[in-house]
Amino acid sequence: MMSGWRGLASAVVALVACSAVTDALADGTVKVGVVNSFSGPFADFGEQIGNGIAVYMRQHGDTVAGKKIEIINRDAGGPNPDKAKQLVQDLIIRDKVDFIAGLDFTPNALAVAPVLTEAKKPAVLMLTATQIVTEKSPYFTRFSFSIDMQQQKLGEWAAKNGMKNAYILVSDYVSGNAAADSFAKGFTGGGGTIAGRVGVPLSGADLAPYVQRIADAKPSAVYVFLLSTKDSVAFTKLFVQMGLKKAGTKLLGATDLFEASNTRDPSDDAIGAYSVQQYAWNHDSALNRQYVKDYAAAFGTKIHPDFMSVAGYDGMAAIYKVVEKLGGAIDGDKAMAIFKGMAFESPRGPIKIEADSRDITEPIYIRQIERQNGELVNKEIYEFPAVVIPHGQ
Repeated sequence: MMSGWRGLASAVVALVACSAVTDALADGTVKVGVVNSFSGPFADFGEQIGNGIAVYMRQHGDTVAGKKIEIINRDAGGPNPDKAKQLVQDLIIRDKVDFIAGLDFTPNALAVAPVLTEAKKPAVLMLTATQIVTEKSPYFTRFSFSIDMQQQKLGEWAAKNGMKNAYILVSDYVSGNAAADSFAKGFTGGGGTIAGRVGVPLSGADLAPYVQRIADAKPSAVYVFLLSTKDSVAFTKLFVQMGLKKAGTKLLGATDLFEASNTRDPSDDAIGAYSVQQYAWNHDSALNRQYVKDYAAAFGTKIHPDFMSVAGYDGMAAIYKVVEKLGGAIDGDKAMAIFKGMAFESPRGPIKIEADSRDITEPIYIRQIERQNGELVNKEIYEFPAVVIPHGQ
């Protein structure tokens, strides 16, 4: 009986998928369902990714292969796997979307993976950063990054640049702990030692006791991964107030510790800190200068585009390429075949989607914070070119 129900469910999903293609062709639209955080403490995730999507569409129009591109935003409100799963199911069955995009948190992506696989619905990941995530559905492709590889490269670089021992402080969740493990792997592999490690709540924690513990350990470097930008700023202030910066301790940030929204902070606390990412808005290329200009024209100069926005921008570029090649008739398997091996120039530099993993190969930059024209910027000081994210190891 159960096998009969599974067969019926599969038939219904197949019928829905076929109907979605027919309906999209009939009404002349290609629908992209974007599931991100648009409210709550992580609302800036959805904002930046959405801004990147919007800039690409402003640059290239909202029609591809004669089909109008329609964006349908849905708010998961943070790491909320049950809600993300329900939203994706609704987008596929009720809204008949052709693509799913966004999925900013790993738990959300993992929750929807079986739904995507059953429905054969291509999903473009624009922030999810746990290394193994593309292995969870053959319909995932990633245009963001791997936290693991970035932090490992930062650890390698730090160990080779005079930092002998490091204390690790991270937000206590899957990606934060993966980041800590990867930094430690790169750092110890390069000859460094770990002075201590601690996990803190996702947001709103009193960081002072943790920073005091680090100050007492007297490490040559502190590696920090805090999910909330507000907490990152608070940590930096404590880092200065408790004498770590004055003592010569180096501050290493897992990503943009000092986000675009804080670039006009009058404080110099962050100056000298190092961070790692695949993109900064001041990256020196013609394509990026145009992207930054168009972003400002669309959304003003209060904030700059960040690594999340560029993943939205590139993910949308990839969707446009698939729609163009398929003539607007979206089939999940055919779409995934086009994603595999796709390569083009991004505002971050050259990127490629590896055919075997459907994961991104991209440059990784080590940057140092300095003030330029009254703003804090992440100045690129070292590049690891074309970093491949390993899978199946």
